[in-house]
Amino acid sequence: MAKYFFKRLISLIPKLLVISLIIFVGLKLLPGDPITRTISPDAYANMSPAQLEDLRESLGLNDPMPVQYLRWMGNMLQGDFGYSQVNGSSIAQMLAQRLPATLELAGLGLIVATIFGLALGFLAAVKQNSLFDYASSFVGMIGVSVPEFFLGMVAILIFAIQLKWLPPGGRMAPGKEAFLDRIEYLALPVMSVGISYTATLMRFTRSSMLDVLNKDYIKTARSKGLSEFTVNLKHGFRNALIPIMVIIVFRIPLLVSGTVVVESIFNYPGMGDMLLSAISGGDMPVVMMSTFIISAVILLVSFLSDMVTALLDPRVHFEG
Repeated sequence: MAKYFFKRLISLIPKLLVISLIIFVGLKLLPGDPITRTISPDAYANMSPAQLEDLRESLGLNDPMPVQYLRWMGNMLQGDFGYSQVNGSSIAQMLAQRLPATLELAGLGLIVATIFGLALGFLAAVKQNSLFDYASSFVGMIGVSVPEFFLGMVAILIFAIQLKWLPPGGRMAPGKEAFLDRIEYLALPVMSVGISYTATLMRFTRSSMLDVLNKDYIKTARSKGLSEFTVNLKHGFRNALIPIMVIIVFRIPLLVSGTVVVESIFNYPGMGDMLLSAISGGDMPVVMMSTFIISAVILLVSFLSDMVTALLDPRVHFEG
């Protein structure tokens, strides 16, 4: 098992290197002086041409490209991502402020979608061919088909503008930092992120449950006089849960990347909103560093998904 995990972890290194190389080359191809992406704009404005040339030499900007790349990677590993060309802010500080918000949104979306997806899928399988089964299947089809940005706009129109139950955007009220104070602001974004995932998980749970309920050991359990609740929950749902858990962890990377558009719609101060704002403002250093961090997070989540899949699915051979 440890050998398998180690192999999967090592396989992340070349992927991150390729992503970092693409970003480095892209930064080099950007117009303008590369020093503006290395020091703050205020310091740059107060320096003479001779001082700028000395700084360029001291920073190694005249060195060969491979040397610059290795130095740049070393700075990134130390948390030095440079500065924004638009507002002069440290990109590292911007990422430190935005990344927790994105992870919070994606994490809550995963929790809510998992709870409702499992519950609705379980009930649809137990009540097969009932009105509830048909209704949940119909709603599931809609949830899978409708894009997240459309769901977000409809949610704002209904719950924020028409009913005025929830705020239309943002993360928290001024002066409020507690998690409970953010619940009303998170409700609509989490719903928009989680509906599609809920529908997918519900349909897969229903299929997995129906497959298990047709097994011979389920018929044997019923013949022993066990209650339907015990048969469905203990013998049915528990055995159907293994492939369902594989699907849950497999979809986590898509859930993280899917918050980008939702954050923009709700003006939610996360990585996605920062990335789209940087693209529209032409702030390419922020765009590339944000892309690198999002890619690294998705790769890490994919690695964790592989690990959970290997632990849950007996068909995965650790030494294979």
